[in-house]
Amino acid sequence: MDGVPEPHTGWTFLTNHARVLAAIADNHSARIRDIAAHCRLTERAVQKIIADLEQDGYLSHTREGRTNAYRIDPGKVLRHPAEAGLTVASLMSLLVKDEVDRAATSAPAPARMGRLDRGTARRSHPHAAT
Repeated sequence: MDGVPEPHTGWTFLTNHARVLAAIADNHSARIRDIAAHCRLTERAVQKIIADLEQDGYLSHTREGRTNAYRIDPGKVLRHPAEAGLTVASLMSLLVKDEVDRAATSAPAPARMGRLDRGTARRSHPHAAT
C-alpha cells in the first residue's frame, strides 16, 4: 500500500465500502492512510466508511498502542435485498482470493495479516468462490 495511485473515473463493480472492508480483511491493523491509498480514496472518506461499517455492526475496532486493530463480523449478512443471505465472509472470500491470486502471479507480496478464514466463507454460501 505504498504511494497514492491515480484516481479512477467511471463506474466500477464494487462499492467503496466493499473495497475498504477488503483492505481491512487483508490487514486488520492497516492505517487509514494506507487503506485510503490502496482504495484510491481520501482519508476522510475512509474514516466515514469505517464509521458506517462500525455503526451497522460489520466492523469493530480496539486500540492497540498507537494503532487500531479491526475485527470484521464474517457472519453479518449483506444489506441489499439482491444479496439476501450472503454473508460478509462470502464477499471477502471472493475479493481476498483474487488478491492472493494476483500477488502470486506478480512480485512477492508483503506478509498478509488478518485474513478471514476462507474455508468458513465458502461454507457460508454455495456460490462463494472455491
